[in-house]
Amino acid sequence: MVEHLVLFKMKPEVTHAQLQEFVQALRALKQSVPGPVELHAGENLNKERGAGYGVALAVRFPNKEALDVYGPHPAHRAFIDRYVTPWCAEVVVADFETS
Repeated sequence: MVEHLVLFKMKPEVTHAQLQEFVQALRALKQSVPGPVELHAGENLNKERGAGYGVALAVRFPNKEALDVYGPHPAHRAFIDRYVTPWCAEVVVADFETS
């Protein structure tokens, strides 16, 4: 299995309604992009130690090949263009294999 973790720091002008729309659009990727075994996304509840990262995403893939399909997939790219580029100040990504 491969875990794909992403933290999103939203720009200051992004409203809470937009943040909620962002999370819903992230969750919809599970139906639009082939490969994820599990996909979880939500608002970061840890305001004290979250370093300003307002949204977290965790996606589990069966293997690295499935992750490699996910990245360039048109639905994933459309999400980045529609939401990440205009609304995010920073994005941190980590991918790792689990046993």
